[in-house]
Amino acid sequence: MGRIGMVVSLFAAMLAITGCESKVGGTAAPLSTPDLKQALGAGNKTVVFFLNPQGGPCQAQNEVLAKLHKDRGGNFSVAYVNAMNPADQQAFYDYGVRSLPTVVLVDSHGKISRNFPPGIQTYEALAAALDGAL
Repeated sequence: MGRIGMVVSLFAAMLAITGCESKVGGTAAPLSTPDLKQALGAGNKTVVFFLNPQGGPCQAQNEVLAKLHKDRGGNFSVAYVNAMNPADQQAFYDYGVRSLPTVVLVDSHGKISRNFPPGIQTYEALAAALDGAL
């Protein structure tokens, strides 16, 4: 069972990893709010930003996004999903967001390209992800 078990375990791990990667790259981004419908329907790369506008970390992330948007000449959209807005609550469930701030990158085809871990993302990390997205 030693070698066979190891091969089976390795194969199962490869299947699990492959399944997770294809799910992120091929999953259509939910259009849970009017802002998401508008931003994602424009055919641009979109950063979906889940935030509490009164929270310090969310304000810091917003500053990073604003600088990136300005530096990039607005070649991507930012869709804000506000934790304080009852109309935005469904989007939190649809995207599986449980902590703030959270950033999700959607490519120009409306597919989720990258789910960032909760917390403040650096300018460099966001820029690199935008460069890699379609």
